[in-house]
Amino acid sequence: MNRPVTRITRRATLGAALALPALGTARAQSAWSPSRPIRIVVPFGPGGVADLTARAVAQRISERLGQPAVIDNRPGAGGIVAAQQLMAAPADGHTLLVASNGTAISKALFRQLPFDPLTDFAPVVTMGAFPIAVVVAPNSPDRDIAGLLARLRANPGRLNIGSITAGSTQNLSAELFKIRSGTQFETIAFPATPALTTALIRGDVDAAFEITGPIMGQIQAGALRVLAVTSATRAENLPDVPTLMEAGVPDYDVASWNALVARTGTPPEAIAAFNQAVNAALATPELRAALTGVGVEPRGGTAAAMGELLRADTARWTEVIEKAGIPRQ
Repeated sequence: MNRPVTRITRRATLGAALALPALGTARAQSAWSPSRPIRIVVPFGPGGVADLTARAVAQRISERLGQPAVIDNRPGAGGIVAAQQLMAAPADGHTLLVASNGTAISKALFRQLPFDPLTDFAPVVTMGAFPIAVVVAPNSPDRDIAGLLARLRANPGRLNIGSITAGSTQNLSAELFKIRSGTQFETIAFPATPALTTALIRGDVDAAFEITGPIMGQIQAGALRVLAVTSATRAENLPDVPTLMEAGVPDYDVASWNALVARTGTPPEAIAAFNQAVNAALATPELRAALTGVGVEPRGGTAAAMGELLRADTARWTEVIEKAGIPRQ
């Protein structure tokens, strides 16, 4: 059974965590320290999960490095607007960008970008990941993921699976599911989560791929049933739900994620200082609990690991976009 956590409680918990002092608030001993406020550019509007994650981490960076960390929300154009802000700033460690799996997708989805995520961005650290769930309506005949797979194989091309926006991680996750499971179905993209869930409950689509955060309330209320998650391991906020790989879908490991990057050319000492500060923040029980409460699984790790994640996702989504025949923008 899913653990009951209300939307209000999740937001309130994160807000409370922002007000808590980080463990060891003394400025870290480092070979590099910022000389002025740090700017963190977020390619999403205020209030979303990525924005809340960035704000929580920014508070800890400020406490550890001794300078304010200011969030600069720059939504629009698939993250291009925000990335251009990073590219226009000096590569001196005082400007960071929140990158995501959308950054990896953009290289394959857009015909032309004013930057190359693989060469123009210097990886810093992965902050968190967001599980994607395969969900059905409560009256669906599919009681588990094996049932959905059996029905897809018995009815090739006759079922519909929904997601939000074409080219989104959720949409490409459905296309990758088609490839890895060897099934055929129509993938239908909706403009936003409310339209997707309405279509699912109404029976316009047979199943849907969506990030757990926006639909957790409906899952807990029984308005949606979760069949599987797309990550390699079970989601912390859905521990009883199997993964697609557990259900026999080979080589399937997908999660939305966000991370911090700097401009290429940023001093390695600055990248190391930020990496240490974020890892220390993510190790605190208060922040881990707060992020988990809003559907974010804290990650951390090395800058090199973050860079490998970006490269691997770029290669994977390029393959999926080409095989699915999704037109480049």
